[in-house]
Amino acid sequence: MRNLTALLSVIAVVSGYVEELDDKFKDYLKHELWLVEFYAPWCAYCHTFEPIWHEVGAELKSMGSSVNVGKIDSTVHTSIASEFNIRGYPTIKLFKGELSFDYKGPRTKDAIIEFTNRVSGPVVRKLSSVQLFQHVMSRHDLIFVYIGGESLLKKEYYKAATEYIVHTYFFTASEEVLPKAVTLQDVPAVAVFKDRTYYLYNEFLDGDLSFWINRERFPSYFQIDSFSLYQMGELSKLVALAVVDEKNPSEESIRYKTLMETLSTEYRDHYKSDYQFGFMDGNEYINGLIMGEVEMPSIIVLNMTIDGYCLPESKIETIEDLLRFLNSVLDGRAKLLGGNGFLQHSKRSLYKAKSTVVSMFQAAPFFSCFVFGLPVGIVGLVIWGTCTAVPADDEKPVEGATASPVLDARGKKPIELQPNSTEKNEEAKKED
Repeated sequence: MRNLTALLSVIAVVSGYVEELDDKFKDYLKHELWLVEFYAPWCAYCHTFEPIWHEVGAELKSMGSSVNVGKIDSTVHTSIASEFNIRGYPTIKLFKGELSFDYKGPRTKDAIIEFTNRVSGPVVRKLSSVQLFQHVMSRHDLIFVYIGGESLLKKEYYKAATEYIVHTYFFTASEEVLPKAVTLQDVPAVAVFKDRTYYLYNEFLDGDLSFWINRERFPSYFQIDSFSLYQMGELSKLVALAVVDEKNPSEESIRYKTLMETLSTEYRDHYKSDYQFGFMDGNEYINGLIMGEVEMPSIIVLNMTIDGYCLPESKIETIEDLLRFLNSVLDGRAKLLGGNGFLQHSKRSLYKAKSTVVSMFQAAPFFSCFVFGLPVGIVGLVIWGTCTAVPADDEKPVEGATASPVLDARGKKPIELQPNSTEKNEEAKKED
């Protein structure tokens, strides 16, 4: 009981740092930075996420951040939801002047705060010393750096940075502050520092700078979660995954991870345009994606653009086995499963709907019962009322009731025939 009281007290305190917004909040955007959650009262994920969102507001406030934190009910303020193209809940956006940036990462406090600090600051930051460069490298696994003075390449770099600042950091630096191990063939230049090394952009080999940045904004090999996997659909690259159980690692799972990491390093130049390598802890998300059961550990190749996947037909034992499997996927010899055809799309929609309903009942059973029970009850009452209603034509006259006389075409009462009146007329004729 004491723990519950303490929890409610904490929520009451931190909730003061999150403002409930209405459709007038657009007036604030001209002069203020806003981090906004678009939610729906019936959304189970929104209820689960609410304490985290209040923690985000409290921590940004304690840091002295200039970013305001708020939330808005999209079911009430539908015009706002339509204007900002809100398709799912909860949706998180950071508003910075005339620009808005969508957050697509994990729904954790630390990840959201890092996103907020990155996007709310300068799009491109300057590294003015060797010490600052080393400090940044120690804090981030991946950064992009422009080296040189004013140029057309710099303009393209800033344009791409505005688009991809939601994913990673962008910097500028002079040649003097770069690590001694960095060798430039020409200046100006753009480099990505990742995987404990660096790679230089080559306009003739890599094509468009924005395309190159999009392709290189992930480490060559890393732990992939559902959010980063979803973004892989934008890369037009296949995803080679080792699906493992990190809580109970086996020798085979360790071997699969080692094979993937080795291949991503030694064959980077060969596969950099075709594959993104990584591993995933657990098979829950993959099971939902393929609507089946993936054993752990296992190797799988995903095509996130069409929701397709390939599985090896034989067991992967060596690096050569893995290479043969990856090449068979590229040349079409491996069987492509799944896809986004009409039947598969319909099946996936039903599967997602079922999963959403189950998640809602698990997260908020009483609220879910109300949401689904109310319309079912109303429909049931309508059906019951329709089935038990008596048609007007079947109503019987009440005994003793007198009907109103009906007039004929001339407006006169018709002659009412009494019982046995026909027999009386015939007897009268006989007497005459």
